Amino acid sequence: MTTSFEALLPGTERALLHRVAVAQSEGRSPSFVGAVVRDGALVWSGARSCVDGHAPDADTQFRIGSLTKVFTAVLVMRLRDEGLLGLDDPLERHLKGTGTGEVTIAQLLGHSGGLAAEAPGAWWERSPASLRPELSDVLGEQPFLQTPGRRHHYSNPGYTLLGSLVEAVRGVSWEEALRREILAPLGMGRTTVDPVAPHAGGWAVHPWADVMLPEPSESLGLMAPAGQLWSTAADLARFAAFLAAGDERVLAVASVEEMRAPASPAGEGDWDGSYGLGLQLLRKDGRTLIGHTGSLPGFVAALWVSVEDGLAAIALANATSGPLASVVAADLVRIVAEAEPRFPEPWRPIPEAEVDEELLALTGTWYWGTYGYGLRLGSERGVVLEPLTGVGRRARFRALPDGGWVGLNGYYEGETLRVVRRTDGSVSHLDLGSFVFTREPYAPADAVPGGVDEAGWRGL
Repeated sequence: MTTSFEALLPGTERALLHRVAVAQSEGRSPSFVGAVVRDGALVWSGARSCVDGHAPDADTQFRIGSLTKVFTAVLVMRLRDEGLLGLDDPLERHLKGTGTGEVTIAQLLGHSGGLAAEAPGAWWERSPASLRPELSDVLGEQPFLQTPGRRHHYSNPGYTLLGSLVEAVRGVSWEEALRREILAPLGMGRTTVDPVAPHAGGWAVHPWADVMLPEPSESLGLMAPAGQLWSTAADLARFAAFLAAGDERVLAVASVEEMRAPASPAGEGDWDGSYGLGLQLLRKDGRTLIGHTGSLPGFVAALWVSVEDGLAAIALANATSGPLASVVAADLVRIVAEAEPRFPEPWRPIPEAEVDEELLALTGTWYWGTYGYGLRLGSERGVVLEPLTGVGRRARFRALPDGGWVGLNGYYEGETLRVVRRTDGSVSHLDLGSFVFTREPYAPADAVPGGVDEAGWRGL
């Protein structure tokens, strides 16, 4: 019997509201909204405002800036899954005339394409889109700052290209593809390209005085796929649930997991973070968070998901600077994870149909040289190989239709594990990408490359 707690405890809710209140006060934000998702459901939201009795709620729109990039990345991954493009394809194969040469779609998704961070000319977030009517206006005469593929360098023009790629392959506008393929299936009716009431106004707060100035709200035009969207805490909760567990109506679970894996080399000083295929990755408070941050004049936003904890959090504020939305969203996850840790699923034996005596006989201790490893069965005839002591190359393997297994993570990702048998049918050893694993360390009769000293083990 399992116990499910949908509502948060009163003490947890108070701690969450206190964190939002501190963020609004210390960050000097006109308003601040926080929300928490647990196991796919919105379980808490709270807000603070400088206007008494008029705090926004989970249905109030805020501009989410670069969180938009995750939506664009999902659209690109859908095209890949449909076989309409490959992530290693040069962009020019599908979007002609950009002048970006051999930069690949994967490099653009992971911000390792070497493109400039911003568009040339006037500050694009505060200037009319009419100043950038063509991709050449977004890229400029020298779009590359670095050699593609060498390192991570965040690029708004890169996601402009990806938005145009979606339009070229789909034959519809980026906005229409977004609405039809992501927003409608996930029920995100309050996520829009332009603001729809009720929505927050964007403000600049003076750094040295408690006074405010309204920020302009420009349409980004071609650069919309990099940061245009308005959304709500409730809608982003639905999107967070999708990023945690996938939704076959939008994107296969395996493809969402692919987006969450590091995809580009870290920049100098970025050892606590990385970037996947459209998703930021962060190590904080001992947990891995995936999601994205966003900012545009007048707004900051953050969405973080801890898949392991089954938790996600959203933070939205309407100030250009001051509120630390990313830190607050991570703190909201931590507060719930520490106050109400997730109950593990009850242990259950595997289904009777999956019991295989030959597989069962392979479990237990194996040796790579003198390194001891344990092999245990996973689900659906998969296996896990892990060191018996210390740190080592732990990996999960998925069963292949024609026998053997393929590595799913770590050093052995993509490598093949297979059973090698003797002429009499008995098991000789395991072969893992040419590494030999035997039942005993360097037994004379084992097929150890280089052979085993005939005198055997000895003392000093």
